[in-house]
Amino acid sequence: MTIAGSDSGGGAGIQADLKTFAAFGVYGTSAITAITAQNTRQVSQVLSLPLDLIAAQIDAIVLDIGTSAVKTGMLSNTAIIETVKDKIEEHNLRPLVIDPVMVAKSGDYLLHPDAIRALQDFLSLATIVTPNVPEAEALSGRRITDLDDAKGAAEAIHALGPNAVVIKGGHFSGDQSTDLLFDGENFTELSTKRIITTSTHGTGCTFASAVTAGLAKGLGVEQAVANAKDYVTKALHYAFPIGEGHGPLNHFYHWWD
Repeated sequence: MTIAGSDSGGGAGIQADLKTFAAFGVYGTSAITAITAQNTRQVSQVLSLPLDLIAAQIDAIVLDIGTSAVKTGMLSNTAIIETVKDKIEEHNLRPLVIDPVMVAKSGDYLLHPDAIRALQDFLSLATIVTPNVPEAEALSGRRITDLDDAKGAAEAIHALGPNAVVIKGGHFSGDQSTDLLFDGENFTELSTKRIITTSTHGTGCTFASAVTAGLAKGLGVEQAVANAKDYVTKALHYAFPIGEGHGPLNHFYHWWD
């Protein structure tokens, strides 16, 4: 199950999550937290859904279909974060992947600044949290310029309570894209050749959903993260231009010429 916002452009959010679940061969359900009017260039409007409707969606899924793993994405304010946290605890929904969505690829903010404290509290329930560098800086309160900085930030985020942290390396410079995984004891670096493309919209959502799909199929965290990185790298490599800004990944490159 993905608990996140809807992207009218189809490249990120709920739409990217469900595409990724399907690509990994798992059945996806969704609880929508917000509706966004956006495309590859900008987010022009956001409507957060009523709290009781968000909670009702989660209840409806759990009480009939059930779920083997949960991923959260855009939780735009403190009230939504607390509502989702309460439902995660009520239904004991694990494993839980938290993608701390804060800013869209266009640069538009998707999380109210006052909600960062609530998001930090929410991390205590996570099996794994998947921030990019700016998100890791906000969650840890540390500046990150290289992998050594990322290790310190990962330790600080892990201290908030998640079982594992992976800081994605898309914002680092260089020919290699290196993600840093920390399980509380060991650091693991996962590196691939950097793909030069403007089709990067929804990369974080896709990565977190791929990890979630792996956990749903019974994989350990490290293998689920490794598989997710491989999938995202190929989806970037085989992406094709859509729109005039940051286009989406090719989630179904397996089946396309």
